[in-house]
Amino acid sequence: MCGIVAAVTQRNVANFLVDSIKKLEYRGYDSSGLAVIDNENNIIRIRCVGKVNELIKKTNKKKILGNIGVAHTRWATHGKVSKENTHPHISSNIVVVHNGIIENNSILRLFLQKKGYIFSSDTDTEVIAHLLHWEQNKKQNSLKKVIQNSIKQLDGNYSMVVIDKNNPSKLIAARSGSPLIIGLGIEENFISSDQIALLHVTKRFIYLEEGDIAIVKKKEINIFNKDNFFIKRKEIISNSEYKSVKKGKYRHYMEKEIYEQPKSIRNTLKNRLKNKNKVYFSELASEANDVFCNTENIQIVACGTSYNAAMVSKHWFESLANIPCDVEIASEFSSRKLTVRKKSLLITLSQSGETADTLLALRYSKKLGYLGNLTICNMESSSLVKESDFYILTKAGLEIGVASTKSFTTQLTVLLMLVAKIINVKEENTSISKKIVQTLNLLPVRIEKILKKNYIIKNVANILANKKNILYLGRGNQYPIAMEGALKLKEIAYIHAEAYPSGELKHGPLALIDKNIPVIMIAPKNSLLEKNKKNIKEICSRGGLIYVFSDQEFDHEDNMNIIKLPYVEELIAPIFYIIPLQLLAYYIALKKGKDIDQPRHLAKSVTVE
Repeated sequence: MCGIVAAVTQRNVANFLVDSIKKLEYRGYDSSGLAVIDNENNIIRIRCVGKVNELIKKTNKKKILGNIGVAHTRWATHGKVSKENTHPHISSNIVVVHNGIIENNSILRLFLQKKGYIFSSDTDTEVIAHLLHWEQNKKQNSLKKVIQNSIKQLDGNYSMVVIDKNNPSKLIAARSGSPLIIGLGIEENFISSDQIALLHVTKRFIYLEEGDIAIVKKKEINIFNKDNFFIKRKEIISNSEYKSVKKGKYRHYMEKEIYEQPKSIRNTLKNRLKNKNKVYFSELASEANDVFCNTENIQIVACGTSYNAAMVSKHWFESLANIPCDVEIASEFSSRKLTVRKKSLLITLSQSGETADTLLALRYSKKLGYLGNLTICNMESSSLVKESDFYILTKAGLEIGVASTKSFTTQLTVLLMLVAKIINVKEENTSISKKIVQTLNLLPVRIEKILKKNYIIKNVANILANKKNILYLGRGNQYPIAMEGALKLKEIAYIHAEAYPSGELKHGPLALIDKNIPVIMIAPKNSLLEKNKKNIKEICSRGGLIYVFSDQEFDHEDNMNIIKLPYVEELIAPIFYIIPLQLLAYYIALKKGKDIDQPRHLAKSVTVE
């Protein structure tokens, strides 16, 4: 969601700030701004609504000379999209940028107004700025002490970076819920909410932990934990390449990431498939085997695309490992009283590992008596990984496009491997785990074949691009793939799309069928194919227009279009069939001229509830 970049350097920071904040556009935002303390100790602030390019134009028009500054991309929560609500926010000498939500901001706003503070925005961030100024003037404490006193009064999840024109040699950062990273340079240091913003200047990072306050100078960094003890946090060398942030030959990051999926899956499988019938996760602590051995039920919690991946895996856990599996949306899981099944393992799924609702669900679950908790995540340094008992990495690589693609297929790959792992640990039907391992080895090749059929998908996209409503149908473990296909279309093409289990057609959705609402059906060769054929006839007999994605031939029906796909093994068919649906959404959005990588109102990492 919102993005933070800050720097204290030997060089002029203005251009660095705008270059770096542009790299966070993918997170989703509606406005951006920066503030620099110049060489005469003046605060120079520039803010604008719209793309970061507007901020760059305005910054280039001004000659800003300063060695310390902050920048921010805002995703509106408190207050409309406007210049006045755009960060940074200032209170006299104090400048603040902030991610997250201050839940008691209304109470604090009233308190500060009574103290004479005048607000120029509707944001909770301006509340922080005035509160810091109030605390500083009250006792003339150091800025660190001022922040410590102030955050005791803040309710919510947040991260912030503060600069003070009366002490322009240091950045001060505080983390409570939302991620913050320190980038280490040579006689210069940086802060960001995402390492992508800093990869062009450093590969050395320190990840702040919950409750940390960091004082960052050019040549010195001091970190204090939530108990105010000085602490050394581990330095991490990132193996991410800056070139991987570039689009290369592709028009959009989403297109690039769709085509990267064979490589991402190979990376996810690498060194994890042993002896042709076993799965090995090097990052799993040995105690995980004891938990798996005793697991009789599984509860998965996730949001969005990760939820759809979890829904596919429910079929795998139950049909292959004979373990009952419940799946719930994270925001619903943590907002009600729960009954935990006997000997249940909790699994969380998240690409970023910073999804607020999923983190809240994990923390809530620790009070409920689960055997243990496991997260499947793409970011080893994330909060979910740090706070979980066990973790497995998806190894998708950096994903920039807001609409998830390779993170989805690598999640599914890991989930299917996890099924085989649990079967192995329980020493049950090892022939199934052997089949899983053998079939997963074929998956990258199968996906490469479907990607070569992109011209077929383009033709369908050209036909459907002007439609306002589309139905997606699937049965069994293909129903969640229909859900994910519909989600992709909504996210980037802004077309209303709904997914239903094919068997539910007669229970309401059939009333929508006419020539103006096309239906997309996923119908691979499996035990449910004949049932799907009956649904096709029901749609065609009512004048509906249907596009069937299948590796099978069908008897011709009026208004029926067969999208013939290559053969794929039934076990990995869900992972395979999402690829043409990703391409379909992409080409429709391209035809409609939409902002594919940065769709309106959406954010890559949803770090607020």
